[in-house]
Amino acid sequence: MPNPIDTKVISKLAEILNKSNLTELEYEDESVRISLARQNGVCVAPQVVSVEQNLEPKPVKEDAKELPEEVENLIQDYRDDPNAVKSPMVGVVYLAANQSGPDFVRVGDDVTAGDTVCLIEAMKTFNPVKAHKSGRVTKILVEAGDPVEYGAPLIVIE
Repeated sequence: MPNPIDTKVISKLAEILNKSNLTELEYEDESVRISLARQNGVCVAPQVVSVEQNLEPKPVKEDAKELPEEVENLIQDYRDDPNAVKSPMVGVVYLAANQSGPDFVRVGDDVTAGDTVCLIEAMKTFNPVKAHKSGRVTKILVEAGDPVEYGAPLIVIE
């Protein structure tokens, strides 16, 4: 049975977020990760994620420093597309929860708003990226292990 979440920790994190100029704050221990974010100047409900112990960061691909021109053009085509799920941070993208597991989504899969579609690893923390709407996955614009920047389109849902 999972350990109950200490609400005092969440309250303290929310207090720190409200008193600082930060827009996002994360806390992680062996069994839980809590993520708080400020939207429109207001602290929103925390996201609590159980930490899966078998996730390990993979090294960034050596050849990933320069994206081929056709891939860069494809990403640029979807940068302003409202159907594109965009990276919430700079990091490395993972399409599956672990190396031997299935991908979260594949082209042709139906997803519901809020479903995890991939992970972004930043500073050895795995952050779930959620579908912003329900629909069908029509394109996956990244590969596992690709470095991504903030706002980069990752997956297209129509």
